[in-house]
Amino acid sequence: LCLPCHVSDFDWSSIDTSHLPSSYKTNSQQEKELLQLADHFFQQYTHLCPERKPLFIHPLNECGVQKFVSTTLRPTLLPFPDMYYWSGCASFVCDYLIMEPLKSPITPPSSLYSPTTILKYQRGNCFDFAVLLCSLLIGAGYDAYCVHGYATLEMCSLDQTQELCPLLRKPPEVPEEEDPNKYRIRYPLEPQSKFELQQKAKKEEETESAKEEEREEEVVTEVGMPKRDPLHGLRVHAWVLLLPGKRKVPETFFINPFTGNDHSTTDECFLGIESIWNHKNYWVNMQDCRKGCKDLSFDLSDPVCWEVMFSESNEPSQLSTESPKKDKNDTEEGETDRSFEMPLSWVTQIRVSLREYENPFSRGKKVILYDKAKLEKWAAYANGDGLVERLTVYADPDRTEELEVKEWFKHREDLLYMREVDKQTQLITDHFRPGHPLRLKVHSYTSLEPETGHTVEFYHMGRGDGLWKRFENATEMTEHFVGREDFLHTRHIEFGERDKEMENAGITADANPRPIVQIKEYFHRNPEKPADEDVEERVFMVIDDIIQLTYHLEVHDTIASKVVFCRVIGREKREDEIVLSRENTVKYEPWSPEKHKNMLYLYNLLWVLRAEQKDLKHHVRDAEAEMLNILTVREDEEANIKLSVSMYSTEK
Repeated sequence: LCLPCHVSDFDWSSIDTSHLPSSYKTNSQQEKELLQLADHFFQQYTHLCPERKPLFIHPLNECGVQKFVSTTLRPTLLPFPDMYYWSGCASFVCDYLIMEPLKSPITPPSSLYSPTTILKYQRGNCFDFAVLLCSLLIGAGYDAYCVHGYATLEMCSLDQTQELCPLLRKPPEVPEEEDPNKYRIRYPLEPQSKFELQQKAKKEEETESAKEEEREEEVVTEVGMPKRDPLHGLRVHAWVLLLPGKRKVPETFFINPFTGNDHSTTDECFLGIESIWNHKNYWVNMQDCRKGCKDLSFDLSDPVCWEVMFSESNEPSQLSTESPKKDKNDTEEGETDRSFEMPLSWVTQIRVSLREYENPFSRGKKVILYDKAKLEKWAAYANGDGLVERLTVYADPDRTEELEVKEWFKHREDLLYMREVDKQTQLITDHFRPGHPLRLKVHSYTSLEPETGHTVEFYHMGRGDGLWKRFENATEMTEHFVGREDFLHTRHIEFGERDKEMENAGITADANPRPIVQIKEYFHRNPEKPADEDVEERVFMVIDDIIQLTYHLEVHDTIASKVVFCRVIGREKREDEIVLSRENTVKYEPWSPEKHKNMLYLYNLLWVLRAEQKDLKHHVRDAEAEMLNILTVREDEEANIKLSVSMYSTEK
């Protein structure tokens, strides 16, 4: 449901038509002949199908002149990339025009204005929407048709409050195909009594029928459920039909011009079709629509299903469009030329300027209400922060309690394009396009203050260390890597509390860093090394001065090899000194080679580990400084938001 717009204030009879060209005000000789043929077709149709509703063939245009509906279509390809695709055309039409309901919900309108006039005043009914959209689709090369039919109350009135927002729909899960193996062992199922299964099924059926009766009783009194529409099946609606073949369209589908959404031809919202037309011909549906559109055939060459007004072959139509004034001899002589060449459209060329295309919302923004959700849209550059779309998800149908807010941005120099806000936890997640100076991809936080819980994802291909994700709070930091030559994939750091005396004295965090308690590193398997020489986990307990190595397992192993270096009790810690003895070295190496038992080998290994521990400390401080820099930059970007403008956009 779009928010109510007071369209009744607009008077179509007061529009100025004096400037319109002569093709709008008069009919050419070919158009007059076309109207005569259409009248004759209409008379034959009424005579053969008296129970059917009148056809929508030649309504009045804005100048009060009868025009055949096919000539009101003006195929046009607009010079914008998105308008080459059906989704772009449909999105533009539903955003640019304001919906007006039909004066009578059960009869088609008496007039059909040109697409140029509809674009000028940015409003129209479903037929105006469909004609404009179909003109753009045919111009883009699609096999598109306008449809005059019947639909549900919700579709005709643009009420989407019972529908799930398209942005919240989850993609269908593709079931994993199991590899059939006819040689696998099939274990016998547990034996069950057939009589007990029958009794259980019978009991479930009785329970289900009782629940169904309760549901039917509740529907009558339940608040928020849609009431039965007394005009169900009679409400007139117009939409667009796309047939497969051109532009690689795989299958037939409908487009609702009010929403721009595509629908299957079996959608229960579409209740029947009277006729369809394009810029070349007109077809009347001769199929039964008591089950809606799901059983309809859209083979327009089938004369049993579709009665065509102007035959494209030598086969005569069941409803002949030959003029009754011509005698039999004239008809026989012209029988080989039964097809009628449709006159060119009387509508002038459809034009949309760049300004109109980029600013489609006549009221500044568009608001659409869905089931427990609200979608707001703005034109680009309408908001100073680049906001173009906002989706608010609610917990209740009345939309009072917010659960989540998603915002989309365009043209921001900081490359932010989406923001998600969890209203329950106040967690904010920013998403960035590639190209940010800090290689930012995703940033999750509750506050831009440091050490309050930040998760940052990077475009790791632009970094030299392969870091793709980092999480930091006041007590820990976790880093995740990918594609490193040393096979490192995770690093976890634990911090202690800062010195309270220095903190109370007002000394900054830089001068009073958090003490590093422990550093853990995890490595993937290096196939070039033996498993008992390939470290899987490395732990540096900095405060306790303990280093622990855990090696990978071979396929047949169950217990990993380990080496632990401990500080010698009673000696002060000195970084330039290593004391190694059998008392401060704990080894559990059931599969290790002999060299691991050599004290000299362990002594050299400990020297290497001490040097790497020192480098790791510097890395941790650099990581802390990088996080502070990220927060400072993001705070500055949010305080001074700048939008980028193309150098080719002279107006901006």
